[in-house]
Amino acid sequence: MKIIIPMAGMGKRLRPLTLTTPKPLLKIAGKTIVEHLLNNLQSISPSKIDEVGFIIGNFSPEIKQLITNIAEQLNVKHRLFVQNVPLGTAHAVSMAKEMLEGNVIIAFADTIFVARETIDSSQEAIIFTKRVENPEQYGVVDLDENNYITGFVEKPKTFVSDQAIIGIYYFKQAEKLRDKINYLIEHNIKGNGEYQLTDALDMLLKDQMKFKSYPTDEWLDCGNPQALLYTAKRVLELYYNNTEIYKNENLDNSIINPPVFIGKNVKIKNSVIGPYACIEDNSVIEDSTVKNSIIYDDTTIADSFINESLIGSSSEIISNVNKLIVGDYTNIRSHEK
Repeated sequence: MKIIIPMAGMGKRLRPLTLTTPKPLLKIAGKTIVEHLLNNLQSISPSKIDEVGFIIGNFSPEIKQLITNIAEQLNVKHRLFVQNVPLGTAHAVSMAKEMLEGNVIIAFADTIFVARETIDSSQEAIIFTKRVENPEQYGVVDLDENNYITGFVEKPKTFVSDQAIIGIYYFKQAEKLRDKINYLIEHNIKGNGEYQLTDALDMLLKDQMKFKSYPTDEWLDCGNPQALLYTAKRVLELYYNNTEIYKNENLDNSIINPPVFIGKNVKIKNSVIGPYACIEDNSVIEDSTVKNSIIYDDTTIADSFINESLIGSSSEIISNVNKLIVGDYTNIRSHEK
């Protein structure tokens, strides 16, 4: 099985965090968003992942190396494809056109999902969907009585379906998708000024390709600060709601209120952590309360009350703040520690 992951977006809604780290490489409970995505994809893949194609932007050598490290840790081959200009979802997928052959999963790297059903590789194509309360804000699919897709509608003004497309697709013969994307680009067929993947899917549907809808149990967005914090909350509830895992020799006179995640070499003194806190590697928390927040690597928090916050790596916060969103290398002091 091959996987293509478009992840070239700038993540503007998560700035300043994404000024230094692309959104898919932000951590939630010790793993980057793209690692969570790949782990979940492996769990539903009918066969081992052989190769991953990452479609990236103009990333630094350090970020490219981080992606390489992730692929090596997962023991999969990988390739990097650069999309210099954002021209739409179909254009992004076209960057990896040499991989669009045979069994392929395409998964956009701005979401974490949980699904129970393993991909049936005998299906021509599968699109993962989630029932939503506000379908007018999403691309949705119309379904027949057997959960096969009969149409695609982008942000319907009148009710068509409440099954939203979550950005994960499987193709048994991905070369058919490649041909339709090539047709869109060669004939300059755009929607809202960009080459849209849904236009290629609609062309395949009209050619009688059968698309099966697969429901998901969880669809967790990571597109803005509130969504990222909610996603962290759900990940903690699913995987870290056990007090026993917080026994740590680096906890000094502190209280842990699960669920929380505490990374490697974290030191906590005279503090209250949680619920719903992620403290990433090598951070120090002293005389503080941290809840409903993500504290990234190598950061120090002292004499502070941190709630509903995102604190970037290598930062120092010594201030009785509450809600705070700051990027890497930030120093906030209201007094000397």
